[in-house]
Amino acid sequence: MKFDDVIVGAGSAGCVLANRLSADPARQVCLLEAGPCDWSPLIHIPAGLLGMLPTRHMNWHYYTERQPGLGGRRGYQPRGRTLGGSSSINAMIYIRGHRLDYDDWAALGNNGWSWAEVLPFFRRSEDQQRGADEYHGTGGELAVSDPASPVPASLAFVEAAIACGLRANPDFNGAEQDGAGLYQVTQRNGRRCSAAVAFLRPVRQRPNLTVLTGRQVQQIVWHGSRATGVRVAGPGGTALIEARREVVLAAGAFGSPQLLLLSGIGGREELARHGLELRHELPGVGQGLTDHVDLPLLYRSDDPRLLGTTLRSALRAIPGLFEWYWRGTGMLTTNYAEAGAFLRTRPGLDRPDVQLHFVNGLADSHGRRIHSFPGFSVHVTVLRPASRGSVGLRSADPREPPRIDPAFLTAAADLATLLEGVKFAQRIVATEPLARYRRAELYPSGAADDELIARIRRHADTIYHPTGTCRMGRDELAVVDPELRLRGFDNLSVVDASVMPRLVGGNTNAPVIMIAENAAARLAA
Repeated sequence: MKFDDVIVGAGSAGCVLANRLSADPARQVCLLEAGPCDWSPLIHIPAGLLGMLPTRHMNWHYYTERQPGLGGRRGYQPRGRTLGGSSSINAMIYIRGHRLDYDDWAALGNNGWSWAEVLPFFRRSEDQQRGADEYHGTGGELAVSDPASPVPASLAFVEAAIACGLRANPDFNGAEQDGAGLYQVTQRNGRRCSAAVAFLRPVRQRPNLTVLTGRQVQQIVWHGSRATGVRVAGPGGTALIEARREVVLAAGAFGSPQLLLLSGIGGREELARHGLELRHELPGVGQGLTDHVDLPLLYRSDDPRLLGTTLRSALRAIPGLFEWYWRGTGMLTTNYAEAGAFLRTRPGLDRPDVQLHFVNGLADSHGRRIHSFPGFSVHVTVLRPASRGSVGLRSADPREPPRIDPAFLTAAADLATLLEGVKFAQRIVATEPLARYRRAELYPSGAADDELIARIRRHADTIYHPTGTCRMGRDELAVVDPELRLRGFDNLSVVDASVMPRLVGGNTNAPVIMIAENAAARLAA
């Protein structure tokens, strides 16, 4: 099979690229996805994420190497394995990050990536429920809306955070990020608006767009400085899919570096370790993994509107299903993390360094530990961690998962920031009106720093924002240039979270869509 453009990975970036590039009817575009179609109702019912995040359903279900910073535990890394990628299993929070994050990208030599330059790409994708303004757009493919039916406890969290000194912020993507408020979500009429729903579904019938699911790319095929295609394994065996113009890797912060390494592109030592021939040396491939480390604070509650594995919750879900189907409202529209806050843990910071997510249920061990009573969680996240990890190979077999080492809390500054964030979150939980929802705490510890640090090491983990493993830049460890083209190649690009030179201060789905919009404008020219 031969196409003009071959896109590897139908996640958030891949779906945007497939839409934009196939808008030219003379351009033959192929989009490859290792997982199945997004057929599962759990994808489209927002509350259904609870059936995917902790399970293997539509999920790569990865684990990290043992983390010394987490007491030797292996972390859990869920990633979407279906059309839409992780946008089909995430909590749908629409956050762009702080404007200074993008100015930092540009200051590192990445022309075209300052806040003023990326804002139009954010606005292009957006269909903002509240209408267009200086920061937001309407008419785009990606629905961005207010939560349809937030629970009272989510509103109480916002009030308690304000009582603790944070300002009310109705728009974290507006003029300022600091403060507390309800998160906006990528939903339309109470249904998940994944990247596949937003960008792929409306154009799926274009005759020049071919979408192939159940095809796992094993290797990039290339000659000299040009990529000529990819070798894939699928239902009919192994096949070569050729590209006349461009090969684009959009397989994510884990998948893209893994595929480059399997193709002989990367660091000399990593390839030799697995008996792979070094064909193009790029020592930065897989290096610089950066992820948001997070600690959940868990509290039991008597409020039946908070979620738990209870008979009452199950009985409420039955009429809730009808309300969701007919009205797009009710308990099944929840993204669980309905409210949150951005704060600064010390004076002198030019932007928030901690994010809070208020979850209207007990998000214990990523939902893998079930409790038979209702409760709520407050997640404390370090926004700009100094710790740097890596992604590598477990073997030369493409079917093996990648080796993931986020190196959580190896930098002392990350632990110090998380500790201060935890103390602030505890103040919020103890403040009216949220305190009225709180009963017994799960996994309590003493208030001394050493006791809180021990608790962090026992329970902290990712909040699902891996980035930086094929970062853009101009230095020797940069993998792609500011146009996202792989260094040393004419027509091989990487377009996903792996190219971020620094992790943004917030959830990463919206930034990945922006990155794809930016790349598509260049590739379509």
